[in-house]
Amino acid sequence: MENQRITLEEQFDRAMEKYGDMVYRIAVNQTKNKSDADDVFQEVFIKWMQHRGEFDNDVHEKAWLIRVTINQCKSLLTSSWYKRTTEFGEELENTLSYTDKVEEESDLDEVLKKLSEKYRIVIHLFYYEELSIAEISEMLGEKESTVRTQLTRARRQLKHLLKGVEFDV
Repeated sequence: MENQRITLEEQFDRAMEKYGDMVYRIAVNQTKNKSDADDVFQEVFIKWMQHRGEFDNDVHEKAWLIRVTINQCKSLLTSSWYKRTTEFGEELENTLSYTDKVEEESDLDEVLKKLSEKYRIVIHLFYYEELSIAEISEMLGEKESTVRTQLTRARRQLKHLLKGVEFDV
């Protein structure tokens, strides 16, 4: 019994080490704030614990975590509870947040938040997670042509939004 518990802890530690940053970045990207991203992060790994061991390989596990993260974000953002909440100030938001190895928000992150959800997620998965269009289309349940179109439109919007923005190097 103790051996099994250690194995589960090791599996969880491995999943957190390998995919924790990815899940958190997607959650921040979709929810636009760290507090909600923390909630999503926690829910995703609770679901991972309930689903553990049913993955064919690492690619399947990664795809599953991305899909669950996106679904959790959508559930949170469309919930009636969320629609009736108000945001705390930034100083309170940064107090208890999962920030293990996650970089501070950059100017580009601020610009990305201005994109609509469907464009933010394809940009994130394509550039940050380095997934192919085929993998993104499978995860999102969209046609490859739809993902390509969304990427093109997102790039066009980013180009427009980035005109005149100076970045710290």
